[in-house]
Amino acid sequence: MTYCVGLRLDQGLVFMSDTRTNAGVDNFAQTRKMFHWQVPGERLITLMTAGNLATTQALVSLIEERVKAVGERDPSILHAPSMFQVARLVGATLKEVIADSAPAGQSGDGAFQATVIVGGQIKGSPATMFLIYPEGNFIEVTEETPFFQIGETKYGRPILVRAYAPHMPFEEAVKLLLVSFDSTVRSNLSVAPPFDLMVYETNSFVPRLDRRIEQDDPVYQSISAGWGDALRAAFDQLPTFDL
Repeated sequence: MTYCVGLRLDQGLVFMSDTRTNAGVDNFAQTRKMFHWQVPGERLITLMTAGNLATTQALVSLIEERVKAVGERDPSILHAPSMFQVARLVGATLKEVIADSAPAGQSGDGAFQATVIVGGQIKGSPATMFLIYPEGNFIEVTEETPFFQIGETKYGRPILVRAYAPHMPFEEAVKLLLVSFDSTVRSNLSVAPPFDLMVYETNSFVPRLDRRIEQDDPVYQSISAGWGDALRAAFDQLPTFDL
């Protein structure tokens, strides 16, 4: 399993993904689940994947091939005129990979399932992101749905729902994501550090921050311990239920 989150803020976009992949309770490994492509001054596109590893790796490899090839191997996400068209291309490519992987064109809810978050900005249009389903269809972030999660979503969602605000600065958004990821790590063995983080400021067309957060990162450790202490303190202050 995995856990990935994309947030849309007034300032821009924030992406975070874990790196754990597993094939059983005693067979854990690491793999990158966040990828990005850029044309400085013109576009930056970030993609995160969750689901069947063979499917997601084939998807990224096919996108990479079409980005690097010329002419006859278009369409490429680096030539798409808008992020909406990027989402259409990624959705069509995902659908193509799933169909090619299944012996009889297995449907998207089968063994080759994968979901994708793709976001970024192309010059002349706003920064945005999309959630792409295995069938190739997708939805865009809105004021009512300002963030997307894929993978093991349930443990980290409550803090996002309660604490997210569109006007929060990037620093607060990263703290919020670290709490969300820490809650997920503590509840599910299939999600674990290191975490990949990418922060994008609107109209910059380059990452403001692109780094990996390791298990022993002092800020992550401080947030993890502090959140646990804060929850216990809040619990102690709640009224007791009298029997």
